[in-house]
Amino acid sequence: MGRVNGRRLALVIAGAALAALSACRKDVGDSPYAREVDEAIPRIEASIGLKFKQRPKVEVRGKDQVRDFLVTKFNEESPAAELAGEETAFKLLGLLPERLDLRKFLLSVLTEQVIGYYDPAAKVLYVVQGADEKTVGITITHELVHALQDQYVNLDSIQRATSDNDRLTAAQAVIEGQAQFEQLSIMLGGSDNIALRVGGRDRIREMIRENQSSMPVFATAPMVIQESLLFPYLSGADFVQRFKERHGKTSVFTDIPRSTEQILHTDAYFGKTVDEPSVLTLPQPRGATLVYQNDMGEFGVRLFLFQHLKDEQTAARAATGWDGDRYAVVQNAAGRGIVWASVWDSSLQAAAFSDAMIRATSKRTGTVEHSEAAGGATFSPAGRTISVFPRIIAGRAVVIYTDMPVGMSGVIDPAAIKVDPR
Repeated sequence: MGRVNGRRLALVIAGAALAALSACRKDVGDSPYAREVDEAIPRIEASIGLKFKQRPKVEVRGKDQVRDFLVTKFNEESPAAELAGEETAFKLLGLLPERLDLRKFLLSVLTEQVIGYYDPAAKVLYVVQGADEKTVGITITHELVHALQDQYVNLDSIQRATSDNDRLTAAQAVIEGQAQFEQLSIMLGGSDNIALRVGGRDRIREMIRENQSSMPVFATAPMVIQESLLFPYLSGADFVQRFKERHGKTSVFTDIPRSTEQILHTDAYFGKTVDEPSVLTLPQPRGATLVYQNDMGEFGVRLFLFQHLKDEQTAARAATGWDGDRYAVVQNAAGRGIVWASVWDSSLQAAAFSDAMIRATSKRTGTVEHSEAAGGATFSPAGRTISVFPRIIAGRAVVIYTDMPVGMSGVIDPAAIKVDPR
C-alpha cells in the first residue's frame, strides 16, 4: 500500500483532527511561527534525545505555491506507471471502484487543506499563508520533528519508491509515527499521558471521522485510501511508543522495521527473534504479459479482508501469521487478471486465511463456491474465474489467489513460485 500513503497526503488529516486534543494555545505576537518554533525545539530535543544541528528555517508560502510544490513532489514519489499498476491491482481485488482515477483523486486529497510541510531538499519548513491558527501550531511541531529526523537520516532515501510496498509502508510508519508521537506527547504534557494508550487510536480515528465535513474529498475516499493514509500516523505512533518504552532515547532509525507485521505486532519486532518476512518470487507468466507486481503486507491483507467481510476482528485474526506475499497483474487478449501468493507461518494459519479469502470472495462476487480438493475453491462470476488454493511449496504453507478473465488460465506455474527467508 506504499504508493497510496505518501507522507504529504495525510498531514492535514491528522493535524486537523488532533487540534481538538490541544487544551489551549497561547496567544501569539507579531511573529507566531518564530515563537512556536522557539517553544517546540527544546521540548522535541528533550523528548527525542537529539539536538538540532541548525535551527530549521521557516517560510510562508501562498496556497498556489504550496500546491505546485506538492504536486511536483507527488509526481516524483509516485511515478505514473507505478501508481497505474497499483490502481489496476486494487481494482482487480475489489478495493477501488472501477471508475476512480487514483492519481487524480490522491492529488485532490493532497491539496485539499494543506497547512504546512517540511521539504528535505530545501531544508525549509513551509507554512501556508492564512493557515488555520488552531492547527498551525500542531503542524509546526510535527514538521519540526521531520526537520530533526532529516538532520540525522536521509528522509528522501528512506521514502524512495521501491518494489516492496510493505517495507516502504513500514518505513513511512516510523517517520510519521515518531513525528505524531512526539507531537502528541508535547501537547499532552509528556509520553506518560499520551493518548495512544487504551482506546486512544480508536478515539483519534473517531475524531478524524467527525472532522470530515472540513475534508470533503477525504470523506469520500474508499476505505483502502482512508486507512492507508491513517496507518503511518496511528499505528506508527503506537509502534514508536512501544519502542521508547523499551529503548528510551535510542534512535528509532537504528533498525527500521521491514514489514507492517513488525509495526502491528509487538513480538514480531521486539521479541527475542525479529520475525523477518519471507521473500516470494513469482515466475514469469505463461501466455500473458506482466503488467505490474508488488506486495500487500499484513496490513494490506487486513484491508482486503475487512473490505469484503466488513468484520475488523475477523480480518485481523485471518491476517495473523502472514510471512510474505507477492502479487502480479497480467494481461493477454482475454483481458487482465491477478495472481496473489502469500506464505504463512503455519499450515493452520494458512488454512484460516484461505477460509477467510473464500468467504470474502463469495460475498464480493455474490456467487457460490465450487469446492476443490485440499480445501481450495473456485468461483465463476460473469466472465471471470476466481480461485483460492492452499499449497505446500518447499515445505512452506502458501495460499494462491487468482482472478482471471475466462479463457486465461495456467498463467503462473505454482511449482515455480520461490519462497526464501530474508
